[in-house]
Amino acid sequence: MLEGTKIPYKMLSLDPFSQWLGIEILECEVGRCRLAMRVREEMLNSMGKAHGGISYSLADTAFGFAANTHGKYAVSIETSINHITALEKGDYLVAEAVIDVTKTKVGFNIIEVKRNDEIVALFKGVVYRTSKDWEE
Repeated sequence: MLEGTKIPYKMLSLDPFSQWLGIEILECEVGRCRLAMRVREEMLNSMGKAHGGISYSLADTAFGFAANTHGKYAVSIETSINHITALEKGDYLVAEAVIDVTKTKVGFNIIEVKRNDEIVALFKGVVYRTSKDWEE
């Protein structure tokens, strides 16, 4: 079985969308993953603000990476987001997911997306943990 802290790096290497977003792993340990990215011009909507899918995708990736660090394939079964403030080109976003309870097959988590110290979005996710191990 692949060591938990290596799983997010493997996931990112197999994820062309997250690579296109420019997501970088800042910190990773079992049950926790902190990711970052910068909003680029091609990520803006018709109002000149970051498309809502950008912060959603960053948070969803942090959620998925953290959920999988326990060594089992984990998949989201329900997610949603609250956008608190508009994001601009050049904004540097950080999302941190902490998933520390694995007593059941289903887990619920809230991921904060921040610009500096300001929370700009709250992502809620429900994950299902399968019995399949991550392999080298």
